[in-house]
Amino acid sequence: MSDKPLQGHSALVTGAGRRIGRHLALRLAAEGARVAVHYQRSRAGAEAVAAEIAAAGGEAFCVAADLTRTADIETLFAAIEKRFTRLDILVNNAATFYPTPLAETTEEQWDRILDSNLKSQFFCAQRAAPLLRAGGRGRIVNFASLGGLLAWPRFTAYSVSKAGVIMLTRCLARALAPDITVNAVAPGTISFPDDAPELAEEYIRKAPLKRTGAHEDISNAVMYLLQAPFVTGQVLVVDGGRSIPS
Repeated sequence: MSDKPLQGHSALVTGAGRRIGRHLALRLAAEGARVAVHYQRSRAGAEAVAAEIAAAGGEAFCVAADLTRTADIETLFAAIEKRFTRLDILVNNAATFYPTPLAETTEEQWDRILDSNLKSQFFCAQRAAPLLRAGGRGRIVNFASLGGLLAWPRFTAYSVSKAGVIMLTRCLARALAPDITVNAVAPGTISFPDDAPELAEEYIRKAPLKRTGAHEDISNAVMYLLQAPFVTGQVLVVDGGRSIPS
């Protein structure tokens, strides 16, 4: 018997061609899952992820979709049904992030962030729900953010979208119970090798644990939620204590 907890399960990770999404796809595959590696623009990265999973003996395939378009979401899930015939795990990771200060934000910028970060998660969950329910052990993990808990006025649209993800998670948890658990992860600053060091300086100064997060911190949190049958509607904040009120 396999000792991999996700053996036999199928997963979709959105935005899996780079950064956190890449590491999540690799981790789920290492734990035994077959993985649909979604991307919108990061095709080369997504193909590299799928190739790395295959080289390790796992199963993965790449699928492109603009998640702000419901027609693309339908095509995405049809491809997963054709390839895997089932879906057990949805990780809503894909997101857009850029400054939207009050005086300078355009309607197009606002709509793009809300559509990318919130609308996409709702309609992916809507389309995934019948597949997740049929498998008998459905799990949804949405990606919120520290920005959904703290007010970041320079990134207002992003903060609003991620606060919306938190409420969406709670609503979905009630709507899809008892068949599917729905939880969220809210990361703080997660550092990668190509990040500029100065971007983390203020975060490290304010976080009680005096460091930024690593991708393992996030994948460990996701794995916990995937294996927690009595946890739903919760937000797991992974931020080194940054959000603790002073």
